Amino acid sequence: MSDEVKDAGLVAMISSILGGNKRADPVAPPPLAEVPPIVPADPVEPAATSRSDAAEAESAPDAAATAPEPAEQIATTRNGKRLLPAEAIADLVLGELRKLDNFPSSGVSVTVYGYRHWNAMLTFAPFSTSFQNATRFRQAVPDLVFKLRRFVELEI
Repeated sequence: MSDEVKDAGLVAMISSILGGNKRADPVAPPPLAEVPPIVPADPVEPAATSRSDAAEAESAPDAAATAPEPAEQIATTRNGKRLLPAEAIADLVLGELRKLDNFPSSGVSVTVYGYRHWNAMLTFAPFSTSFQNATRFRQAVPDLVFKLRRFVELEI
């Protein structure tokens, strides 16, 4: 028996043990909305109010309405795109992906990298989702990043 025949037999045996004969069905990425993403004015989430703050707000509703705090200036490029740090863009990507069916509520990490043509990478914690769903979500990321690049640039 030649070495090539032995190797082919070993490969076939290993494939059958590991389930290599089963072909995964091609998975189409989910459709994404054509709506521009909702970009928060301040990438930092507001702190929760305490009970005393809530009581003061109820007793003086006119004071809160007459004294709005000045909004921070939003950095933009010459093209009108918003300049955001990588963490804020990762939150945007994650927020858009959470709108998809069966997207896990936890165990997902988004990494934004690059500069001019920034990109995003998804990583999933073990047992946070199925392999097919993870593949479907990863296939949706390039389209999502392409659409987000029209509105957002990475701040260095």
